[in-house]
Amino acid sequence: MRQSLTLAAGLTIAVLAATAAAQELVLKRLEASPRHQEWVAIKNGERTVHAFVVYPERKDKTAVVVVIHENRGLTDWVRGVADQVAEAGYIAVAPDLLSGTAPGGGKTSDFPSSDAAREAISKLTPDGVTSDLDALAAWATKLPAANGKLAVGGFCWGGGQTFRYATHNRDLAAAFPFYGAFQHTKEDLAKIACPVHGFYGGDDARINATIPATDSTMKRLSKSYEFHIFDGAGHGFLRGQEQSPANLAAAQQAWPKTVAFFRAKLGG
Repeated sequence: MRQSLTLAAGLTIAVLAATAAAQELVLKRLEASPRHQEWVAIKNGERTVHAFVVYPERKDKTAVVVVIHENRGLTDWVRGVADQVAEAGYIAVAPDLLSGTAPGGGKTSDFPSSDAAREAISKLTPDGVTSDLDALAAWATKLPAANGKLAVGGFCWGGGQTFRYATHNRDLAAAFPFYGAFQHTKEDLAKIACPVHGFYGGDDARINATIPATDSTMKRLSKSYEFHIFDGAGHGFLRGQEQSPANLAAAQQAWPKTVAFFRAKLGG
């Protein structure tokens, strides 16, 4: 455990675990980050979508990377990932797609437990999520520090939403789902206009069962779909790096590959 936390801190890769000790590391990272962080409220009709934004320290304009959270909502861990995206040189925007659904009309942090957040996530509609992401994309690409390029990525539930949003928004420059899937058709995949790069744990049969059909269909459609399967790693290996050496090894490999994907598709 001590080794995994030390590696996460030293390599500054997005693999901080979900333990109390790692939670403290995430918060310390966010507090110590030299990058500008802010909460914003984005209007989507009568809805208000809250989002956590982190800006990189660079003099030129850069791409925006939307970071979609897991089915636990916008946790501190996801905010830590956003900071690491900004550390890589990109504007990170992490929306709280549970905005308005918590007790009192609050957001993720207002739920009494992660189970309550998961239950609320299950009640979101696909069209509602897409509408929120559209509002977010329109807002983010107009930021003065943005160069107009937009990528989207997410984890678990957010990985599935990433793939789904790529079938909707033809202006995306790239999509990077982590261990996420959604029920798609050939017609859905035909709408994808950007390269998709997926990351999966080898011991995640539920999600990995969807890869062969997706891969073959994307090939037939001449779409760009690359994926990495990390042997022995489980579902959610980025957040669950302390659960096994394989998860840790997968996390150490996956984040540099993610940043390389950014460089290739977004510049910087």
